[in-house]
Amino acid sequence: MSLLILDNDGVLVDSEPIANRILAALLSEYGDPITYEEAVARYMGTSLAHVREVVEAKLQRALPADFERRYHDELFSRLRSELTSVPGVEAALDAIDLPTCVASSGTHERIELTLKTVGLYDRFAGRILSAQDVQRGKPFPDLFLHAAEQMGADPADAIVVEDSPYGVEAAKAAGMTVVGYAGLTPASRLAGADRVITTMADLPAAIRG
Repeated sequence: MSLLILDNDGVLVDSEPIANRILAALLSEYGDPITYEEAVARYMGTSLAHVREVVEAKLQRALPADFERRYHDELFSRLRSELTSVPGVEAALDAIDLPTCVASSGTHERIELTLKTVGLYDRFAGRILSAQDVQRGKPFPDLFLHAAEQMGADPADAIVVEDSPYGVEAAKAAGMTVVGYAGLTPASRLAGADRVITTMADLPAAIRG
């Protein structure tokens, strides 16, 4: 393999519990009652544009124009005070000798904030790709193909670490090898990955394998 592509939320930073609680509360307020667990199952790994599209089709009406702003205002406030890195990820990365980049469904602002908050930003500066950079986010392959192109790598020689079914689907559609990290997501829902791990300590061996 010639490139390691890492998702951000749930793989590098432990932001998904915070983000999905905020999302569930907002959608419930807007007339689509949803629990935290349902938010994780339905939307983890996708973009807010995808959430808006799905919910508006379900409700047969538009969500308020300030949906994204309210979500990000609350999210950024809580991330600054509560966010930690995914347990063991720094040591795992130190043990892997491959070029790396980040490819996330989050906005550039969110990715930068989260990586700086946990002290990982300098490790990836200049090699951070967002769904904002492509026309279609996950589960489409566009973001991962864009990442490989930017890094000068053949997609077939890239390995992706993902924690959501949408991310696994996108990486496989891009023709890449996928390691699924079963953090919040049950391992069974990552069955499309080439390998599934439940702790970051197992990541170096999964990549070598």
